[in-house]
Amino acid sequence: MDMVLRSRRVATLEGVRPASIHVSSGRIVRVEGWDDVTAGAALVDTGDLLVMPGIVDTHVHVNEPGRTSWEGFETATRAAAAGGVTTILDMPLNSIPATTTVKALEAKRAAASGKCVVNVEFIGGVVPGNTSELEGLRDAGVRAFKCFLSPSGVDEFSHVTERDLSKAFPVLSRLGLPLMVHAEDPALLLPSASSPLYASYLASRPIDAEHSAIELLVGLMNRSPAPVHVVHLSSATSVGITRAARVRGLPLSVETCPHYLTFAAEEIVDGATEFKCAPPIRSAEERENLWQALLAGEIDLVASDHSPCPPSMKRTHGDFSSAWGGIASLQLSLSAVWTGARSRGIPPERLAQWMSAAPARLAGLDGSKGALAPGYDADITVWDPDARFVVDPASLLHRHQVTPYAGREHYGIVRRTYVGGRLVFGDDLSS
Repeated sequence: MDMVLRSRRVATLEGVRPASIHVSSGRIVRVEGWDDVTAGAALVDTGDLLVMPGIVDTHVHVNEPGRTSWEGFETATRAAAAGGVTTILDMPLNSIPATTTVKALEAKRAAASGKCVVNVEFIGGVVPGNTSELEGLRDAGVRAFKCFLSPSGVDEFSHVTERDLSKAFPVLSRLGLPLMVHAEDPALLLPSASSPLYASYLASRPIDAEHSAIELLVGLMNRSPAPVHVVHLSSATSVGITRAARVRGLPLSVETCPHYLTFAAEEIVDGATEFKCAPPIRSAEERENLWQALLAGEIDLVASDHSPCPPSMKRTHGDFSSAWGGIASLQLSLSAVWTGARSRGIPPERLAQWMSAAPARLAGLDGSKGALAPGYDADITVWDPDARFVVDPASLLHRHQVTPYAGREHYGIVRRTYVGGRLVFGDDLSS
């Protein structure tokens, strides 16, 4: 059935304005004035709710097949829909097998079949010795590649060295897909002794480790300009390096995550292992520097780095050294980022750029995702930026509800999520 969805606040390519979005066969066919309604079409009038392109989250660990006790496609995509996310890119780890071969990709696609309520795309892995697999993975449809410069935390996804990347970069340059990189120099990481002290964990993964790793990547790009995307930047210290590289025309992009924009090391009490991630959450000053870099366009996008695990792996009697390093936030990314943006006077339409348009471009989905425009898929998020709620872990649809956001007041409630014009979350208000 054709649908017209209208609102007084629609984030289009021309800015926020009253508009009606005309949808047919799962795609946007027209964006017109608010009072333009096609006779016979189902009308969804959202009033003053904000309508924006569905969020594209390019950094999600679904962990299926192999670790469905951690997460899985069914729970991850339901949580995504509840958070206004209409497309996820699944990382090549922590599934078993890791997505480093075409055979493993096929196994992952089979595992996802029939379980997903949002769009799912896949990322291939770059590990020592699999350079010959990369072209096949590209041809089989992966949207990007991922590697770690430091140990990943799972045995089946080994980190790469400069020598490994020197072999892979010429191939990646030819293939043209971005290489997403966990950028920490292992030589600068310190052994993390058993301790409940957050300061000890923070000191074990210094800012210099990120800085050194990004310098290495730029050096490799100077020789073979493969597209590189630095994931989960925790400090804006390296922005000068990335800016200079981009001025020289190198295809380098950068993301940060909601937790780096929300929390600060000074606020984390000892033993609160739910805050552990890598790189770690840094100081309040670093948090503000990240916001400034995001506003200046030095950081391109925000992605969740949704990295869940069983509660027993996260709650380790307060020991940061043994706790899993990851934060599950797929359902909360929009509200977390908006809460921080709102407090800084940033308008909500900026989130459409950071969380929809830019990630769609990174994934090669621009033209079909990331904008409310004719010819694009009708992936639409309808949310109330003025509504407040307190994060209740019991309301989260992830497989596990351990979260550092528990008890925090957030602004921004998702009311409806559409994928290809089909309602996948919220109440049906069509008439």
